[in-house]
Amino acid sequence: MDVTDFPDDLVQTQAAFNATYQALAAPGPRDTTALRRRLLRLSVRLWWHPYWQTAPSVQAARCELRRLARARQAVQAA
Repeated sequence: MDVTDFPDDLVQTQAAFNATYQALAAPGPRDTTALRRRLLRLSVRLWWHPYWQTAPSVQAARCELRRLARARQAVQAA
């Protein structure tokens, strides 16, 4: 399995994590408690996703997942 063959739900969860993190880091965020709880739920889903049981190099795959999610968000924003 190639390190970039991520399941769609995993990439979507990473993208949601990134968006939630950015919303929380923005100046004057609203409802920080809800954002923090969402961030925690998403991080648990990312950490315990079944994909990591089959990944050849988990650390490299996690980095690649973050890069891929950021790249997709940049394309969607453009």
